[in-house]
Amino acid sequence: MSAPVRRVITLGVAAVIGAAGLSACAANDAQEGGDKDAKTIALLLPESKTTRYEAFDKPLFEKKVAELCSDCNVDYYNADQDEAKQAQQVDSAVSKGADVIVLDPVNGAGAGGMVQTAQDAGATVVAYDRFIDKADYYLSFDNETVGRMQGEALVKAMGDKGGLLMLNGSPSDPNAAQFKAGAHSALDKAGVKILAEYDNPDWSPDNAQKWTGDQLAKYDASEIKGVYAANDGQAGGVVAALTGAGVAEDALPPITGQDAELAAIQRIVAGQQEMTIYKPIKIEADKAAELAVALVNGETPSDTTDFRGVASYIFDPIVVTQDNVAETVVKDGFYSVEDICTDEYAAACEAAGIS
Repeated sequence: MSAPVRRVITLGVAAVIGAAGLSACAANDAQEGGDKDAKTIALLLPESKTTRYEAFDKPLFEKKVAELCSDCNVDYYNADQDEAKQAQQVDSAVSKGADVIVLDPVNGAGAGGMVQTAQDAGATVVAYDRFIDKADYYLSFDNETVGRMQGEALVKAMGDKGGLLMLNGSPSDPNAAQFKAGAHSALDKAGVKILAEYDNPDWSPDNAQKWTGDQLAKYDASEIKGVYAANDGQAGGVVAALTGAGVAEDALPPITGQDAELAAIQRIVAGQQEMTIYKPIKIEADKAAELAVALVNGETPSDTTDFRGVASYIFDPIVVTQDNVAETVVKDGFYSVEDICTDEYAAACEAAGIS
């Protein structure tokens, strides 16, 4: 579908790539004027509590677009976990002439109206990381496999020991349901006893810490032989609750995670967290940028697969444990040894052979 030529409003947070190499100076501070022939791609991310979005997805996407398209603008928004705010941002992106909208929804199930609004205006919608029914394209990792990998790692670490605390993601996040289903497939098959389970409304680490603390009022810490945390932020809340209740760091139960956040990698090196799921964000962000640029240039990609009726790109996740930190996140340049092995973790890095 050829992208219509629209009047462009340049946003300060976007990297405005042109012959003059201009860039504006303030996030979402719209400026009138600019190159009327420029092509506009809107990137809408759901929240900032999870560090990946601002630290990786946004800059990687913008950098790749700049490499591929000298006359493309990236119009960036973050919804701060507010569904109504994100709907307004889609309206704003449409009114500013976005040809392609790359949308990571706060609530995938409720994002149909945003998709319709964008498509009615002639924009192509790419569902980024979270599935949206009737989007034009979808990119993500195999989310049920993520949950299954987490569950299998936990079963292996726990052995035949039971009881488990289970912290899932937000009920409004379609990925969370897939993680949960995948985890249950492994945990239920192994007959793991689940002491308590919680769907965390906004993936909040603070909620995870409070909920875990509440469970410690019901169960002795010695009864908790493992904790399924759907992502690293929640894993950090679990560790804080357990150590705050007097559990020694070397006596923590195995705890899962996801997103390969730096703090989680350091906890893994120190033996405080069992594993995380590394989803090479660069692969996803680069492909999303390549797709957006192709679409804005009127090209139709032919290398997609079908996922629930939407043309898709599905990527493979990777389990990271203490044994393969160097061969995964360090080797890929996701983090440097210096990032991980600060003074606090220097001895743990040495013991783990990370140097």
